[in-house]
Amino acid sequence: MVAPRYLPPWFSVAPMMDWTDNHFRTLARLISKHAWLYTEMLAAETIVYQKGNLDRFLAYAPDQHPIVLQIGGSNLENLAKAAELANAYGYDEINFNCGCPSPRVAGHGCFGVRLMLDPKFVAEAMSVIAANSDVPVSVKCRIGVDDHDSYNELCDFIYKVSSQSPTRHFIIHSRKALLNGISPADNRRIPPLKYEYYYALLRDFPDLKFTINGGINGVDEVNAARREGAHAVMIGRAAYNNPWNVLGHVDTAIYGAAPSNLTRRQVLEKYQVYADSVLSMYGQKPTIRDVVKPLLGLFHSEPGNGLWKRKADSALQHCTTMKSFLEETLVALPDSVLDSTVGEAPSDFIDTFTKVQGLLPPPYAAREEEALYA
Repeated sequence: MVAPRYLPPWFSVAPMMDWTDNHFRTLARLISKHAWLYTEMLAAETIVYQKGNLDRFLAYAPDQHPIVLQIGGSNLENLAKAAELANAYGYDEINFNCGCPSPRVAGHGCFGVRLMLDPKFVAEAMSVIAANSDVPVSVKCRIGVDDHDSYNELCDFIYKVSSQSPTRHFIIHSRKALLNGISPADNRRIPPLKYEYYYALLRDFPDLKFTINGGINGVDEVNAARREGAHAVMIGRAAYNNPWNVLGHVDTAIYGAAPSNLTRRQVLEKYQVYADSVLSMYGQKPTIRDVVKPLLGLFHSEPGNGLWKRKADSALQHCTTMKSFLEETLVALPDSVLDSTVGEAPSDFIDTFTKVQGLLPPPYAAREEEALYA
């Protein structure tokens, strides 16, 4: 599960389509040295059919380690080829998407969370991915799909995949998915969180590693989950929408590192060098808008944030470099914002996970029953 030269994945940033691209990951790594980063999901077919253009999809800077590649798909041959092609890029883990509820993926694409209904295929997929890669493999899934949402059904999935493949790490989004046409955004909001399923998995599968995901928004909640026994915690949109206040506390509050005394101005100076070096690297992409996008949450709730965003909208109409963009927009922000360090981590008392211990479902018994009738 863990590359020996990096600290464990106690904190990771979730794979998010159109969000966790190279640009965001560059910014994230400037803020946190120890958070585990995930790519956007890449369809196996994209990797296979873009064989002559792989750098555009798979290349990343060495300082993005530790980094996990997430792939999706439902064709074993393409999954094997994709893993083999990606192996040369030296990711620290390959993750298989069994959790995306998007109609484009789980509907017409017939993969993502729909694969939870076919654990035999998932085990085969994990086996071929592992056979064509030199790094550990993992699965990201929900706790269920539509009416297939009992704890025992989740355990059946975990047991079958782990017993029939090399998979020893599961990332559990603690909501089920609804495939009745609701949007991915509603699938992150409407199904209730059931953290008790996650903690019951820790009890029933002590030989496996589990990361908890869903509804967790800050390092205080991460530490609260870990105090109750969570192996690791994954945060999604909160890390993207407020990177300074989420990622900025990871190294100290979760990994115990000394404060870096980094400021936003210093981060932006380094990010500018990166951004201007990659503009138009692949034809017309990335554009100035692409490389500015990850910065839009950097001043979340700070004085001057609203004015800065208005200036950013205007500057994007004509700026062609990150240097000119920052020169035109940063005047909206006071020096106290640009030059202050991240400060103390929040230490609010969070009892969400202590309450869960009294809600655990009965222990999983299917394995014993299978043995009796084998």
